[in-house]
Amino acid sequence: MTRTYHTPFSEKYTLSIEQAADYFGIGQKKLRQIVDDHKDADFILRNGAKVLIKRKKFEEFIDNTNSI
Repeated sequence: MTRTYHTPFSEKYTLSIEQAADYFGIGQKKLRQIVDDHKDADFILRNGAKVLIKRKKFEEFIDNTNSI
């Protein structure tokens, strides 16, 4: 018997663009723009061509931003 475990977004260290869009209520296009505009930001983790968002670091980024 195979068990499937699903970790809630709020407990994940990194989120895909799709997951981050859902979690933060920001569109995927806007998130991709933020990633492009902040290429060296500490909230970005690249796994090859895949971009992951470090959830807590991105929360800090949002906390310190007046608009996105």
